[in-house]
Amino acid sequence: MEKVLSSAKILIVDDEESIRQTFEIFLTSAGYQFVKAVAAFDQALDALAQTTFDLIICDIVLIGPSGTELLRKIREAGVKCPVVMVTGFPHLESAAESVRHGAFDYISKPVNKETLLRFTKQALKHWYLENKAGRLQRENEKYRRYLETIFRSVGDAIITIDTDMQIVQLNETAEQWLKEKGAEGVFELNHLPAELSLACLNDARKVLQGGAEVRKHLIECPAANNTTRLISLNASPLRGDNEEFQGVVIVARDMTSEEPREINENRSRFHGYVGSSDAMQKVYKLIENIGKVDTAVLITGESGTGKELAAEALHAESARRVKPLIKVDCVSVAENLLESELFGHRKGAFTGADRDRTGRLLQADGGTLFLDEIGDISPRTQLLLLRFLQEKTFTPVGQDEPVQVDVRVIAATNVDFQEMVTKGEFREDLYYRLKVIEVKLPPLRDRINGIPLLANHFLELFRKQLDKRIITISDQAMDRLVQYSWPGNVRELRHVMERACVLCNDPVLLLEHLPEDLQIPVENGPHAIVPAPPVVPEGNLTNSLPVNPHYVSEDEKIIAALRQTRGNKAKAAKLLGIARSTLYRQMQRYNIKD
Repeated sequence: MEKVLSSAKILIVDDEESIRQTFEIFLTSAGYQFVKAVAAFDQALDALAQTTFDLIICDIVLIGPSGTELLRKIREAGVKCPVVMVTGFPHLESAAESVRHGAFDYISKPVNKETLLRFTKQALKHWYLENKAGRLQRENEKYRRYLETIFRSVGDAIITIDTDMQIVQLNETAEQWLKEKGAEGVFELNHLPAELSLACLNDARKVLQGGAEVRKHLIECPAANNTTRLISLNASPLRGDNEEFQGVVIVARDMTSEEPREINENRSRFHGYVGSSDAMQKVYKLIENIGKVDTAVLITGESGTGKELAAEALHAESARRVKPLIKVDCVSVAENLLESELFGHRKGAFTGADRDRTGRLLQADGGTLFLDEIGDISPRTQLLLLRFLQEKTFTPVGQDEPVQVDVRVIAATNVDFQEMVTKGEFREDLYYRLKVIEVKLPPLRDRINGIPLLANHFLELFRKQLDKRIITISDQAMDRLVQYSWPGNVRELRHVMERACVLCNDPVLLLEHLPEDLQIPVENGPHAIVPAPPVVPEGNLTNSLPVNPHYVSEDEKIIAALRQTRGNKAKAAKLLGIARSTLYRQMQRYNIKD
């Protein structure tokens, strides 16, 4: 707080030079870095036109128009900062007039140092807290609008009810259902159409009594022409900010017109994903739900968790599936070329631009643009992308007229975005634009029960590709796969299985076919920790750092590589098989010091 207050901009208005100088000395010696002093009404208006001040200290009596007149003028102009009035003749009328025009407070002359600093600190603290409250209110309002947009646009019928079984809110789909049934304007759950009423009542009572979600189930409802409509229902508890129980949310989906799909909650495969753990079930369900909502999505997760698969799944679940999904790896494109890559350019726009180039945004018109490793884009590209998300238009390099497109943006990153925003490395407004909805992908070590399924999936894949006769994996080899911590996640497991299938010429994939570091027994399971390897002479370094199966996370691998190279980051990055910029980002992420 003190640091914030000391950077405040303060304006002093007084026609006595000695008072101006004294106030300025008092404030600057107390640590306030920006203090400007003027003598008259017009000078004050000029200063306010050039600078946004956080506090104004003004004498009521000035040569020409009074300080009270200045106060009235700046309030009419919309200046909101606190104003402290100074008077040599304090009385009730002057105080009342100052307050009436919005003064924060007033000080009686003579003003000593302690009084001036006390009023200054109080006024600035009040202004800081008022601004903070305003920012929070604006963020909450923005978030509320996002949720309302999602609520309105979802194709399922959504009904929220309170603890008295009264309907609180319906989305447009639910209202349309009730209108078709002649039940428009219904406010009680038991007045819903008969085919839905009993099922919804039963589900709502279960949630209200037990406080737990009632899983999706199917009910048959009579429809026109003696047909049957199949409705899927799901009921969940509605809780407030402090986990206070407030009611129930019921989601109803008409499954009749949908293409056949697996209804079982425990799916093992989903748009290229393989896994049946609870963590992956949540990911599948989230992608299903938000795929249909035409808003920006941020996919987060460690390297190798399948962020590109998530983008493909979101596109496949959306109404844009018949249009292109355009992918851009923001790391692989040079910073000075990324703007042209995204927005395109016209012939002659810069040296080497010998022809027009269609940018990825225009290529994705009507479809989806996937921006992988979005955290690596430059501040300029961040600004241009923000403008596109706000206006849905962009201007190719070398062109004057903007181009309008209909594109859904999905971004992905493996870095801590919130930390980058805090450090000023990524725009906060762009962060919130991208993170309308977030899909967090779990690391493989958090779903070890799914490793056998994945390993057998890759076995089947590479057996066919390599024309091998491998039938299964031995128990010992599978135990090692399950015990390993997999810092490289699913991508690393895929590489290990491909290598093993290349080496295996038998019907059973054995422990000896795995990399040597996976063959070492792990005495205390996948979370055991052993000391870092000793420093070896640099001449003995290989092109890749042996991955000790005892390491539980990537940070230990990085520390080991840095120790082995005596802190040489270029050589450490080479050992780890990653770019130097990635090493720097990972060191920052895991708070690894030089």
